[in-house]
This record gives sequence, structure tokens and C-alpha cells, in this order.
Amino acid sequence: MSALEIVQLMNLEDRGVAGAVERVLPAIARAVDAIVGAIRKGGRLIYVGAGSSGRMGVMDAAEIPPTFGVPHEAIRAFIAGGRPAMTGAVEGAEDAADAGVKALRGARAGRGDVVVGIAASGTTPYVLGAIEYARARGATTIAITSNEHMPLAQLAEIAISVDIGPEVLTGSTRLKAGTAQKMVLNMLSTAAMVKLGHAYENLMIDAVMTNEKLERRAVRILMEASGAEVSAAEDALRAARHSMRVALVMLRLGVGAAEAKKKLIVAAGDLRKALGE
Repeated sequence: MSALEIVQLMNLEDRGVAGAVERVLPAIARAVDAIVGAIRKGGRLIYVGAGSSGRMGVMDAAEIPPTFGVPHEAIRAFIAGGRPAMTGAVEGAEDAADAGVKALRGARAGRGDVVVGIAASGTTPYVLGAIEYARARGATTIAITSNEHMPLAQLAEIAISVDIGPEVLTGSTRLKAGTAQKMVLNMLSTAAMVKLGHAYENLMIDAVMTNEKLERRAVRILMEASGAEVSAAEDALRAARHSMRVALVMLRLGVGAAEAKKKLIVAAGDLRKALGE
């Protein structure tokens, strides 16, 4: 096959991934509700995986805190083989079920937490060991896999089994299976954070400003959410000590930073309630 024929074939296969994910949306929604309930009560979202699946979990966990302004401790991720496995293969790491148990034991995972096992095959010992330990400790368990008949789907309380069919390169689960995992993880974390109030409309109102680009984005967000001019948005953001949530209350209600903070405290952090919506 020519290069064009190869990528055309891959593109054709990829078209079916969204449809496969659509068929399991009810399970994804149940998982989102479980995550929201756990975090509201002080629990954590914990991802566990190996190889490509583990890297997906680590990537999602790394992106949630700066995107939604939640503490890093609230979102954890463990990959078989540890940090070296993020950039290279660690021989035999995924076959060690006891290592999965050790990771969760070290994190004191248990009742109140949600543990998500990610494994396309549904048979990865590292993930199975972690999920079995999590269930025994009273945590809510979720599986993201490609086969509902495999051990992981059977073991977890909520099984998100995305049947994407054979890979274009036989057995290479970093392809369609990896794409499906990324889509599911996007939904789990984004929908959960939105339900927890870390967005206003479709705006990232709690994003952390760690560089100049994000500071400019924060000003644009405030302008869109409040209708304010650039200078007013910049002044409010500065007075609010870079809290977009506080700055938006200031701009929308015409109050100072102290009064905006007080309104948010009275509303228990509910932005819409603080705005009187």
C-alpha cells in the first residue's frame, strides 16, 4: 500500500470509534456521577493503567488541576513501572499484580475514592490487582476496556466497554483502543469538573494562570462572561489576585474584591448562586 492508502485505511477505521463510544454513554454518565459524588465528599479520582493505557491516565490526571483549578491531591494516576514507563517500556511491569496493589496501598486508596482501571485487553494483571484491592477497601471501581467479557469489566462496579473491533495493525491497542480511551477520559474528567462547578457556561472559570498566554486567555474569558472591556477585565483580575471566579462576580455585580469573595463564601462557592442566577 502507498502512504496515502495506509492513512486512508486508518482514517476509515477511526470513523467507527465515536460510534462505539456513543453506545456506552450511559455507563460513562454513571461513572461521572460516581466521580462527582466522591469528590464532593472529599474523595479522589485515581487512574490505574499500564503502557499506553497508563500514559493516557497520567496525561488526563496531569491536565485536570491546571484546567479546572482543583488540588493535585484530588486526582492521582499510577502507571505500571512508575515514572520510567512514561517515556519507555518497562519490561514485565504490567504483569505484576502485586505492584498495582502496592501503588494503591501507598496512596491509601479506599472508601470514598473512585479508582478507574484502564486496560484495553481487560486482562492486565497490574490493573486487575489494583481494582481488586480497591473494591476490597470500599472504593468505587470503574473499568475502561474494549471487551465486556474480560476480567476487568467483570470485576469493576461500572464497566465502560468500548467495542472498537479489530485494530488496523493487529493487537496494537494504542490505535483505535487508545483513541477510545482518550475520548472516554475526556468525558469523565470534563463532565465531572463541570458538574462540580468548575466551569461557567462553557468557560474555564477556574483555570490556573501559569504563563502569559493563560493570563491573556483569562482576560478574554472574563470579557466574554461579563461583557466588560479589556481594561476593566484586567483590573478586576488583578484586584482578585488572579481568581477569575472572584473577578467575574466583581464585574457582573459591580462590587469590590472583598465583597465578591464574601458573596462566594455565602454561596458555598456556587458561582451562579453568588451571581444571583
